Amino acid sequence: MYKILIVEDDATIADILGRHLEKWGFQSVPVTDFSAVDQIFLKENPSLVLMDIVLPFFNGYYWCGKIRQVSKVPMIFISSKNTPMDMVMAVNMGADDYITKPFDLDVVTAKVAALLRRAYDYHDEIEGISFKDAFLNFKEAAVYYNDRRIELTKNEYKILRCLLESRGSIVSRDVLMQKLWDSDCFIDDNTLTVNVARLRKKLDDAGIGRCIGTKKGLGYMMKDA
Repeated sequence: MYKILIVEDDATIADILGRHLEKWGFQSVPVTDFSAVDQIFLKENPSLVLMDIVLPFFNGYYWCGKIRQVSKVPMIFISSKNTPMDMVMAVNMGADDYITKPFDLDVVTAKVAALLRRAYDYHDEIEGISFKDAFLNFKEAAVYYNDRRIELTKNEYKILRCLLESRGSIVSRDVLMQKLWDSDCFIDDNTLTVNVARLRKKLDDAGIGRCIGTKKGLGYMMKDA
């Protein structure tokens, strides 16, 4: 999992950024001791740094310079400062990108993913699948929606992943039962029906809505995914 170090003095912004990035499969590490950013960087060894400019003790330019003495890790400045001089200074200090506040969370995620792809050959499709403003995290077998984590059973996860990977097409009940079957458990037609019903209820209760449609006599498919 890619680790993102968040160097942001506003705890609310740091929390919003962290929760959003975690929804997309990243690990976020917010800095709380702004007198030792370089030490925290060395300890955490992050894959990417999100750096504000206005910080206690020393500003983001200072810490960017300190980090650049020991690492070429991708770094994005996020700041309310929006003059060309601020952006030029950030780039000259070693920043890879610059985002002004207020920012769009999806833009931040896209820029993070783009930098990771260039630096580490990262492929975001490995991490999970998005649908209806929600995200199925493959590693955690859980759905994230509106900053809420929805736990899935093994069978519910397999059903949802199969339907999402085949969205736009009908998945037959036989195919789903083959996906669910393993050496420890045989899934019959009735068990499949129960699992689909429970998955639908979890998604519906979370506010995502009835996104799994039934095609009578054929199987299931994702609706408006």
